[in-house]
Amino acid sequence: MGADARPLTLRSLSGRAVAVPMKRALGTSVETIKVASLLLIDLATEEGVTGRSYAFCYRPSIARAGEALIEDLSGALHGARLVPLELSQRLRSLFKLPGLAGLLAMIASAVDMAAWDAAARSVDLPLVTLLGSSPKPVAAYNSNGLGLIAPEEVAQEAEQLLADGFKAVKLRVGRRDFSADLAAVRAVRKRIPPDALLMLDFNQALSFADASQRCRALDGEGVYWIEEPIRHDDYAHCAIVADATRTPIQIGENLSSLAQLATALSATASDYLMLDVDRIGGVAGWRSAVGLAEAYGREVSSHLYPEISVHLLGATATAHWLEFVDWAGPILQERLKPLEGHVGPLPGPGVGLHWDEDAVSRFRLS
Repeated sequence: MGADARPLTLRSLSGRAVAVPMKRALGTSVETIKVASLLLIDLATEEGVTGRSYAFCYRPSIARAGEALIEDLSGALHGARLVPLELSQRLRSLFKLPGLAGLLAMIASAVDMAAWDAAARSVDLPLVTLLGSSPKPVAAYNSNGLGLIAPEEVAQEAEQLLADGFKAVKLRVGRRDFSADLAAVRAVRKRIPPDALLMLDFNQALSFADASQRCRALDGEGVYWIEEPIRHDDYAHCAIVADATRTPIQIGENLSSLAQLATALSATASDYLMLDVDRIGGVAGWRSAVGLAEAYGREVSSHLYPEISVHLLGATATAHWLEFVDWAGPILQERLKPLEGHVGPLPGPGVGLHWDEDAVSRFRLS
């Protein structure tokens, strides 16, 4: 926070679990997700500034559990100075005994994001400006849908996702029969324009042996990157797959610490890097992570959370692609507006999140 920032004191944290219907189901090699289970977080300060963020929890039960954790943190952090880096360290200390992983890591990251939002709002600046850059549109690919459905259906859906001006889409793969994956890839590639980019995501579906064959078989199919073909933390075998495959390999959305990131980078586990702000440690964790990525010459893309990721990528030296999903849109007063394959930040200071309280009430989990 700069010299002109108003001193802020944390008064309370509140969390509300919602289940928001998704326009297109997300069918992955793991499961099919039809509703976005979100935990909405409000960080209130004594000075009247409120910071907001949300966590994508995958399951309603996880979102509900997050509510209790936020209530517990509210008591523990009441009266704390709202200096984001100091708050981030305090959160790590509070979760040191149980271990900062899984849901606890998500909660800590989401609180960190809300703190940075409040800090930026207190000086009437967009978050990206507080981070040292200026608001700007960033290149985005449409990641809404394109699950494990029939080739003709997925080709039609890809065409629809490009209709809003996007120039790139991501297709989920990882069927038991590789010929079915290949048929889907070819159907989409045939339907979309030649200059449109096609990313693939296996969601860790393959064994090392299968990945060694399938990834090489996808060379020459017009694929821009292949994401998480094998277990995300098997960096040694990821490196072998990346070395043997001409198509770039993308990993990183499941990284939850700088130590993991350093290991992946030193192993040359991938050609590209993708960070999830709610797993890597919020804004504080992102800032440290992208410094490491720059040192290794890795281009950084975002995973989910486009409303805040557009700010973070705008302040990232090796920014690559924003993953665009509209899952939080129905509970926001104003949504992101993609234009010609790019997405810019929401207007106003901070991240720009404002809840649509009527929608929140409709989708609230009891």
